[in-house]
Amino acid sequence: MPYQKAKRWIIGLSGGMDSTVLLHLLVELKKQYPLPTLSAIHIHHGLQTIADHWPDHCQSICDQLNIPLTIVKVTITQQASIEQAARDARYTAFANQLQTGDILITAQHKNDQAETLLFRLFRGAGVKGLMSMPNQRPLGQGTLIRPLLNIPYDTLRHYAESNQLCWIEDPSNQDTHYARNYLRHQIFPKIIDYWPQAIHNIVQTSEHMQEAQKLLNELAQQDLLEAQTPPLYHWLSVPSLLVAPLKNLSTARQKNALSFWLSNYTLQPSTQHWHGWFDLINAKETATPIWQLHNAEIHRGNHRIWLLKNDWLTKPSSVHLPIETAKEICLPNNGLAKLSGKLPQGSFYITYRQGGESISLIRGTRDLKKLFNEETIPNFLRQRLPLLIDQQGNLVAVANHPQWFNKNYSKDFTFEWIAPHFSS
Repeated sequence: MPYQKAKRWIIGLSGGMDSTVLLHLLVELKKQYPLPTLSAIHIHHGLQTIADHWPDHCQSICDQLNIPLTIVKVTITQQASIEQAARDARYTAFANQLQTGDILITAQHKNDQAETLLFRLFRGAGVKGLMSMPNQRPLGQGTLIRPLLNIPYDTLRHYAESNQLCWIEDPSNQDTHYARNYLRHQIFPKIIDYWPQAIHNIVQTSEHMQEAQKLLNELAQQDLLEAQTPPLYHWLSVPSLLVAPLKNLSTARQKNALSFWLSNYTLQPSTQHWHGWFDLINAKETATPIWQLHNAEIHRGNHRIWLLKNDWLTKPSSVHLPIETAKEICLPNNGLAKLSGKLPQGSFYITYRQGGESISLIRGTRDLKKLFNEETIPNFLRQRLPLLIDQQGNLVAVANHPQWFNKNYSKDFTFEWIAPHFSS
């Protein structure tokens, strides 16, 4: 049986019929097979007063079955979609509870799968959205699985009634002001009345979409091969792609390849977001366009596109940090500066580029801007590269670029920048 060697199986228990059946099924299964340790988790959203009694109900069920229960209370922030906000809070809470190797098991069933596909269809989803819910996916340090996705609601209901299970009926599930409830109570009954096999056929469409998405992913990986070259700098972890191979692709393949690449780092671009991509890819070579995404930005520079997020979106504050001995210095929102070796006599400071800097090299005094241009250093790096200056304000060295070293100082030390780690 898959996942039988996991450390723990944790059941997401809302107290409703679906999750109560799931819990009961797994308890019965454990009587026949050597399954991992079973426990349950209830997420208390606190969105309605009646829900305050649900943790006690879940505790009572778990006590009867001798299953440990964890109750987690979450706060829902006000958003346009309270359903989505509650779901986000719930899965964040689930993820926070999972340890390495844990399996979270939830009770979504075949009707849920069909509703999800139709709901996403009405919202204009593409192939990936119409795949609906996967049977399994990573979550936190563990894995989420949904073993009931091929089981119809009526089958679960029959099991619950046959075993005289007791569950909670959430009154908000009848409120058709919520989009999914409207779909469930007003639309689906009419569809099923006319097409009795509708749920089965809709789920089958979801499976076709999964196959189509696998093919699109394979195509994306092929299209990205030429664009995914080794990092420009060994010390820079920011993801990047070469522009030219992407530009040679058709529009549809550009979007497919980028969607695949971005899926590791940020939310998928919406229809409106894609206008920004075409503005970026078609901009003049000398331009420095930025493509705004949900929580990230795509910059262009050095014939590449660069994905920036988190600390990389925050411009580092101006600094004038004194340094007297070789050591590491923490740079606010910008990693570490590290000096190694023997510093010359005098006072030295770490700062950033302000504009107009020049440095005395063996081949003459050079403007820093021209040096950056010659090496085609991306704009987002130019503001971040730490500079070492002396007491008179003369530029002594540029971090991670030993070829730019003031000829009036001996090279008995190195000046490095440990850039912020890029976290996806």
